[in-house]
Amino acid sequence: MINNALFSSKTDQWATPQDFFDELDREFHFDLDPCADESNHKTPEYFTKEQDGLLQDWSGRRVFCNPPYGRKIGAWVEKAYREGKKDGTIVVMLIPARTDTRYFHDFILHRSEIRFVPGRLRFGGGASQSAPFPSMVVIFRGAGM
Repeated sequence: MINNALFSSKTDQWATPQDFFDELDREFHFDLDPCADESNHKTPEYFTKEQDGLLQDWSGRRVFCNPPYGRKIGAWVEKAYREGKKDGTIVVMLIPARTDTRYFHDFILHRSEIRFVPGRLRFGGGASQSAPFPSMVVIFRGAGM
């Protein structure tokens, strides 16, 4: 059974497909997931909504960030950009490929490595329906990374 809320504006949570995460993790060796909960965290250390990863320090970490895709996504992109400039820090974001947004032009374009994901990801544990938007991986690397 498909969770229809997963593919609508009723939710801003899009669970990362495990195989997609595993491929990125082989390359980057993540140690922090700042946008998670007990059921969907991808790394042993993670910040919950209550801990608010936007308020935490990510310095010196290898961060995987699949933020909520709602109105606060711009704040998450700005946070990833700022944290990703710190020495010894790398932040890899999985976000919708929305190149028309202010946050894309202010914090991603010419400030990061961008990898557009071919096709549409299947979020939420391999649901048979693809996401209604294209995705991209954005990589911010601090000095030494």
